This record gives sequence, structure tokens and C-alpha cells, in this order.
Amino acid sequence: MLIRELNASDDTAIVEALYEDAADYWNLDRPQHTPAEVADEFFTDAPPNCDPAQSHRLGLFLSDHLAGVAELSFGFPRPGDAYLGLMIFATWARGQGHGATLLRHIEHLARSRGCHEIFLGVLSSNPKGRAFWMREGFTDTGISRISAETGNNLHRLCKAF
Repeated sequence: MLIRELNASDDTAIVEALYEDAADYWNLDRPQHTPAEVADEFFTDAPPNCDPAQSHRLGLFLSDHLAGVAELSFGFPRPGDAYLGLMIFATWARGQGHGATLLRHIEHLARSRGCHEIFLGVLSSNPKGRAFWMREGFTDTGISRISAETGNNLHRLCKAF
């Protein structure tokens, strides 16, 4: 297993292939977008008040195949906070403990930047994802919003460390 930073010039094609495999997730969140569109956004998007250049765009590789990706930004919802904007896995890599491994790496990166909390959003239409985050020690902040694009309810979760 290898976790490394991804970059648009070298890794867009493999991120797009992972997104094609993880279409079940994208159909929950952004069914009208293609894997190519969301792969391009992976390398440029960031939460409000976050510098995309300071974000980590990570890939977890198993036997030289991209198995999962994550995007970690800093400065949302407040300065000094970490925000996990995305963490998804290919269908063939799910349920094997790789999510917990990648999360430990992400938490280490957040702590090394002086963050004491990490936030994320989970869709109400993704109960398996919510169950994972709760098992990993995240709690509901009570903040949620309805996506104007899909009508999904997005709940903000937090984990302090």
C-alpha cells in the first residue's frame, strides 16, 4: 500500500478511472456530471476561504492501482480547521479497512498543520458513509444544508483530536 500526493498533470486519467468505478457515489451527489468533470474538479476545488494550492490531494494505491482518493483543505469552516472535502474508494477496494488507513494519514497531516479538529460533510442518502464516519469518532455538529443541485441533505460532522 502506498499513499501519495496526486497532481493534475500526471494523475487526472487515473482519478477519472476511479470515479468511473465509483459511479454509485457520484450518482448520489452529482448525477449530471461526468467522471471527467469531477476528476478535473478534484485538482482545483476547495471549500470557501481555503487556498486550493495548500490542499492535499491524496491517492491510496494497492498493487500500483489507484484504490481511493481524498482531498484535505485548511481554513474551513474556521481558520485553523481542517476539512476533508472528499474521500472515496473504488468498489473493488471497499470494505477492506483502507478507509481507516487513509483517514489516519489525513489526521496526521491535519495535526502536523496545528489543527485540532477535522470537519467533513456526509450526504443523508449515504448511510454507509455516515456509519463509517461515526465508527471513526466523528460526531454530528447539527449543521446541515440542502443541495440546490440535487436536493440531498448534507450533514457536517466533526472529529476532535
